Amino acid sequence: MTDEFLTLEKEIGVSFRNRRFLEEALTHRSYLNEHPLGGFQSNERLEFLGDAVLDLVVSEHLFKNFLIYQEGQMTSIYAELVNASLLARTAHSLGLYKYLRVSKGEAKENGKSKDMLSADAMEAVLGAVYLDQGYKAVQSIVMRHIIAPNLPSIMKSARVVGGHLYFGAKSPLQTLVQEKMKITPVYKILEEEGPEHMKTFKSGVFVQDELLGEGTGSSKQESEEAAAKDALQKLQ
Repeated sequence: MTDEFLTLEKEIGVSFRNRRFLEEALTHRSYLNEHPLGGFQSNERLEFLGDAVLDLVVSEHLFKNFLIYQEGQMTSIYAELVNASLLARTAHSLGLYKYLRVSKGEAKENGKSKDMLSADAMEAVLGAVYLDQGYKAVQSIVMRHIIAPNLPSIMKSARVVGGHLYFGAKSPLQTLVQEKMKITPVYKILEEEGPEHMKTFKSGVFVQDELLGEGTGSSKQESEEAAAKDALQKLQ
């Protein structure tokens, strides 16, 4: 492993004793199909290990710091902290993707495929850190790069509807509408603007033919979330 990885180690906040762990964590199976490396495996096994260690770190933090929360509420927060989208954002903030060794075909991919590769690599790196330096080192990285930057905004978005804890607006809106109106809200795209790679979407959320809320975003999911938030504010 060359000195180019020193920058990544500084970003992650760990200096590997055995850098082979890090190199393997950054090797996707598609790369090995094109460049067989003697004795090297893909990052899939490290991803498996990193996923388990990440789960433990997050679960332990919630158990020790959210003392009045029950199992279901902690599970909701946990799911927000370990989902693939958040892990991909964390990987991108560390510049992880530019170090990831993938096939030429995978390297051309963008969007969801790139995000998934980045999220998987993030877990693999955590697995590599665990093997190289143990649990405390992984705990420090997860706290600094995942929990501390994201937990406050996650908790700020929390909503309690019908005694249940929700994050975002779509799920609590559905619960509220079903309780009050005995029907499930439906989302429809109202407008699309801009070129294919920079589109803006406007969505509406309806109960039968009644428009409950509207919202815009850079993806259909974002616009639907904004519409649900608008509807919740009006209903509550």
